[in-house]
Amino acid sequence: MTLPVGAPPDAPAAPPASRLARFRSEVTQFLVAGGLAYAVDVLVFNLGLSLGMGGVAAKIMSSIPATIVAYVGNRYWTYRHRDRTGVGREYTLFFVFSAIAAGIQASSVFVSHTLMGYESKLADNISANIVGMALGTLFRFWAFRTWVFKHKRADPTPVVEGGIS
Repeated sequence: MTLPVGAPPDAPAAPPASRLARFRSEVTQFLVAGGLAYAVDVLVFNLGLSLGMGGVAAKIMSSIPATIVAYVGNRYWTYRHRDRTGVGREYTLFFVFSAIAAGIQASSVFVSHTLMGYESKLADNISANIVGMALGTLFRFWAFRTWVFKHKRADPTPVVEGGIS
């Protein structure tokens, strides 16, 4: 029989209460970092509308600076304890998933305009920054914690070949 050096035979997993506490902390930090990005998004979106841009174009434009703010907040705060798999890889995946989420938000504006006929600034804000943001946020949380900021892998523990001599 082989056992890792220094490991008890029946090492218990983290208690469910501590996993839940870590998850709640992660969700809270994700929402705070996202809240800052959301403020940037709404500000730039409404600036675009004020400059005469259409709702979909303003939403796409506002997603770029918001994504940069969100990456910094999530990499260096929310998921700082997770493996660093390279800034290039992380940022590329982060931007791809953020673009998909921005597409979800822009689609909300499209549905509001095209299918429902709501074209006011208020309707644009509700569809982009409430409905679209809620759907996009759920997608982002799942994608970031699953694909972008991976869990640290346990270090391989040396194995001692045991036997009776």
